[in-house]
Amino acid sequence: MIDTLEFYNYLISKKLDTFYGVPDSLLKDICACITKNSIKEKHIITANEGNAIGLAAGKYLATKIPAVVYLQNSGLGNTANPLISLADEDVYKIPMLLLVGWRGEPNTKDEPQHVKQGKITLEMLEVMGIKHIILTDDFKEQIDYAYNYMMETSKTIALIVKKNTFSKFSFEKNKNVFSLTREKALETILTKISKESLIVSTTGKTSREVFEIREKNSDSHERDFLTVGSMGHTSSIALGISLSTNKKVYCIDGDGSLLMHLGSLAITSKNAKSNYKYIVINNGAHESVGGQPTVAFDLDFKNIFVGLGFKHFFEVSSTEEINQKFDLFDSSELAVMVVNVKEGSRDDLGRPTTSPQENKKQLMEFISKSKVE
Repeated sequence: MIDTLEFYNYLISKKLDTFYGVPDSLLKDICACITKNSIKEKHIITANEGNAIGLAAGKYLATKIPAVVYLQNSGLGNTANPLISLADEDVYKIPMLLLVGWRGEPNTKDEPQHVKQGKITLEMLEVMGIKHIILTDDFKEQIDYAYNYMMETSKTIALIVKKNTFSKFSFEKNKNVFSLTREKALETILTKISKESLIVSTTGKTSREVFEIREKNSDSHERDFLTVGSMGHTSSIALGISLSTNKKVYCIDGDGSLLMHLGSLAITSKNAKSNYKYIVINNGAHESVGGQPTVAFDLDFKNIFVGLGFKHFFEVSSTEEINQKFDLFDSSELAVMVVNVKEGSRDDLGRPTTSPQENKKQLMEFISKSKVE
């Protein structure tokens, strides 16, 4: 196991002191270390991984020094365009050091959304022409090699991080002022949604809590689509469903997911029918992967959504406010409700016991049956 602070300090000693990226559960300790020890100008948690590649390119153009970009391997898709069409040796030839969490590593147990990505991670890097090194206890020699490789070739190189690579490192998380938990907010919201309506919930703990609330209430799961992967695309999935049914479709998104592909909501506002309902559970954190902060609490969501084309905006921070405002939200066309909650979840929060394909089949059968009736 690598001492996290020692790893961080060795990067700094090589002048690799600027970090951009999207947090990952396998990288949560090194991300915590970066957050605690780096000044604001040297560390930005980005909206998505492509955003981080762009920042790293700019850093190199201004200083001739590569930046470190951290990401989960599922984020490689977001990096592909800028890595190939901007940083590649056939274009601008801009080096950077990728720190990639290897979720779904072959022959390890992981969640279903990570299995395929884990199998093809190394192949994806090879196809993009990116040399990779699996990080080990010999990290100093590996960092030395990566640094010299970048400086001599002006190419990008990746360090692949397996589970339990880094030692535990904690940091003091920013505590928001809200007392409402996400699970309690979801419980309240689900009681307000009719049994004829559909729910599309975002990846991470939101979908896990939706599933457990249904279980606790002995309720059916056939009306819920639990988006276990594809972070940032929940609103688009919900829009696609809503355009092909007259049922109400409630998209329950998270602040990190919303920010990842914010531009898609402009497309949503221009194409959504009156049956599309958008709800954002905002805790200001990437909670499922370590609690790294998002910029959500620093934003004026009302002006953002109005600017994107939404007609009605509601913001709530308690079950009482949800109950007071939900009916008006529900009856308003092109409406969004932002639900501010505190970070945290039950220690015994489980995971869906149905597979993604079982979830898909139940939902499609429910929609099909409803059309016939």
